[in-house]
Amino acid sequence: MYHHGPMRIPLPASKLSLIVLAGLCSQAAAQTVDRMWREHCASCHSNDGSGGPKAASLLDDEWKTGGSLREMFAAVKTGHKDLGDAAQFDKTLTDPRIWALVNYLHELRFQNYRANDGGPKRESGDVFASQHHRYKIERVVEDGLATPWSVEFVPDLGDRTAEPLSGAMLITEKPGKMRVGTLGTDGARATLSAPIEGIPEVSNDGQGGLMDIALHPNFKENRLVYLSYAEALGGDPKKVMTKVIRGRINPSKGGGWTWTTDRVIFEARPEHYLSPGVHYGCRIAFDPKDSSILFFAIGERGRMQMAQDLTRPNGKVHRVKDDGSIPFDNPFASNTGPVYKSIWSYGHRNPQGLVFDLYGHLWDTEHGPRGGDELNLIIKGRNYGWPVVTYGINYDGNPFGLPWPDMVGKKEASLDPAVYESDPDSIAMPTYVWLPSIAACGLTVSNGGILPEWKGDLFAGGLAGLTVQRMRVKDGKVVEREEIVHNEGRVRDVVCGPDGAIYIAVNQPDAIIRVVPADK
Repeated sequence: MYHHGPMRIPLPASKLSLIVLAGLCSQAAAQTVDRMWREHCASCHSNDGSGGPKAASLLDDEWKTGGSLREMFAAVKTGHKDLGDAAQFDKTLTDPRIWALVNYLHELRFQNYRANDGGPKRESGDVFASQHHRYKIERVVEDGLATPWSVEFVPDLGDRTAEPLSGAMLITEKPGKMRVGTLGTDGARATLSAPIEGIPEVSNDGQGGLMDIALHPNFKENRLVYLSYAEALGGDPKKVMTKVIRGRINPSKGGGWTWTTDRVIFEARPEHYLSPGVHYGCRIAFDPKDSSILFFAIGERGRMQMAQDLTRPNGKVHRVKDDGSIPFDNPFASNTGPVYKSIWSYGHRNPQGLVFDLYGHLWDTEHGPRGGDELNLIIKGRNYGWPVVTYGINYDGNPFGLPWPDMVGKKEASLDPAVYESDPDSIAMPTYVWLPSIAACGLTVSNGGILPEWKGDLFAGGLAGLTVQRMRVKDGKVVEREEIVHNEGRVRDVVCGPDGAIYIAVNQPDAIIRVVPADK
């Protein structure tokens, strides 16, 4: 839940002792949650949930005693113990509509949080105070970019005269360009190269375009760069799918840079290309324990049921070798049917964050619909539930379903692989859920560096939320969360730089910014 004061939110869950969500009647079953609230709840609780003479406010913590989202759902369903049958909404509302109402209450609380200056706390001037660090935000690139999508850092290759890429930033732009950014001596401003020549043509229709960039862990030796992008099959703008390639960047004669494709790492079967639109993914992450293995994520392209279909590549996290071949120990590698053998996990909606933490665990963040963005620990062979279960509701305010597998006939997965193998149809639940959605996009882990108290923490960005949030995970639970950036733009990517600064690609305005210690 969201609290007044600094945005330090240990958990999104609460147990309600709701006093009156009364007046809901059987006709509400045909209404959207927005209208249901407006016509049947606002007269007591007001439009914004702040309460009135007949009912308490739902915007502070006086009406909750701690607990889980499921307990919150149960409290709305069965009503407050002091009100008897008058507040037992299970007599008038279906379970999905009761959950939609819980989702809507989170929206109201968050609106109140923002209206009361909830967010990063400015200490003075350009200095912000967080739970573990005082920090400031610097502008690294402010001009010359068009919808920057991803940032990657080239390692120190030695003298820049002999190795001009040494220490540079590589920046992809959604319309299909990639540039080299060279940081100044003070590190606070970067100069941009002209667009790199030879980048493959991308489909920039809808949410597609040039997306993620990643360097091979052995880049110093092999100079291999990996790109993901939306490809129009044979130039047909009606047939588009996510593709992953690798290549090299070399100096050109005119003083610029040229891309040369070395190999296709992944492409869908021709019959699986779809009309352009939404949910392409696509992040790339190399396994820190095996430099020959890489993971990438593809969204379900707006075709919900395909996320559950192992013969389709969309809605999946994939695992391949660095040359695109299939590792023998992939969970479906031995399947003799038309299954994509690169699939590592499935049931994903739109993963736009993918990173290994310092312990070698793979995490993703992915978009829910209206509410229900997720942070997931990615485990071999697991089903992550979309669209069987979701914490979100439809964008139009209609209920979607329920977030608990046992309430829709599926068993929740254990994190113990042995237990999972005995019940392969079980569904893995998220480690954390954002209610309301932030449109989770970009995910990194801090290496400590110049911000040592954040070492090992995850940093998740959000497009719609205009946010970057620090998350500390312990024993499979998020034990700390705070917002460190808000309203600097739509956050597209979050990257920990070699020095430990947190670099952020934002859109609208298009820029690269970074978080550094206040005394730097």
